[in-house]
Amino acid sequence: MNTAVQEQSFGSKPEECRDTDHYLEEYIGGFVNKWDDLIDWDSRAASEGDFFIQKLKEHGAKRVLDVACGTGFHSVRLMEAGFDLVSADGSPEMLSKAFSNGRKRGHILRTIQSDWRWLNRDVHGRYDAIICLGNSFTHLFNEHDRRKTLAEFYSALTHDGLLILDQRNYDAILDLGYSSKHTYYYCGDDVSVYPEYVDHGLARFRYAFPDQSVFHLNMYPLRKNYVRRLMREVGFQQVETYGDFKETYRDAEPDFFIHCAQKSYVETDS
Repeated sequence: MNTAVQEQSFGSKPEECRDTDHYLEEYIGGFVNKWDDLIDWDSRAASEGDFFIQKLKEHGAKRVLDVACGTGFHSVRLMEAGFDLVSADGSPEMLSKAFSNGRKRGHILRTIQSDWRWLNRDVHGRYDAIICLGNSFTHLFNEHDRRKTLAEFYSALTHDGLLILDQRNYDAILDLGYSSKHTYYYCGDDVSVYPEYVDHGLARFRYAFPDQSVFHLNMYPLRKNYVRRLMREVGFQQVETYGDFKETYRDAEPDFFIHCAQKSYVETDS
């Protein structure tokens, strides 16, 4: 990646930019530097509470790999909760920001730049849990990439490890149109986030900030049951899905789904 890039580029036809590797050109320095304004660490911590901390503790996890650490929000929270953390991301801009954010809060993050499709080449050892948060899995446009990534996650887990992966509620966006309560994940004030273009192969989101700067992300609109099926086909037998941190919900209501997939193998008669 050319870290000197100052502007995003999606070509002459942005809606046709559907390439897994393009995220590297989307997370430019100017956008990454505003990411914390978008999520607002304090507001985000208040909105999601201890959901992820409790899930990891319930599972008995100690060693955790944050594969989409972004600017470090969850890595820092989990470190402060006592977990042994390794923080990975495909974007060098995000990793740099995460490390800086950790230092400001008195932590030294162990950061690794890695493409998920070759995760085990770059990240060594096994982990009790892997978290892939922030709607990050949606950057994979190719089904082979999604399957390869889930297989890499599966391999990096201990025999009874836990994968926690979240996504936007694209089912509702595709079927009903976009509506966000702006309660979870994106909690910053005066930041406008909405899908500028949506079809069954692309959700192009527009991010506008108070200083009039505008950025975009091109993402694949994953359907909930499709992700659950892929997880099972890769080997995760038990997959629980929460809607905005709730166990029971109507499918159209949540802004985000959180999938908790267990690697532990359960013998069946069939």
